[in-house]
Amino acid sequence: MELNVVNRELCVNSIQLIGVSASSLFLVGDANTIQLASTFDTPAESLIIGPFVPLTPKG
Repeated sequence: MELNVVNRELCVNSIQLIGVSASSLFLVGDANTIQLASTFDTPAESLIIGPFVPLTPKG
């Protein structure tokens, strides 16, 4: 797959993240190449997904 993006001026005043997954990418700005890979070699029956821990808000 080839994706071509033409960026113009970018101005980011504020970013608010609600949560982060176990495998994620958060990018602001330019990147020539992004390569993501994932490997999962544990049997599915041994995977335990518990409650998500929320990010602590700034006090």
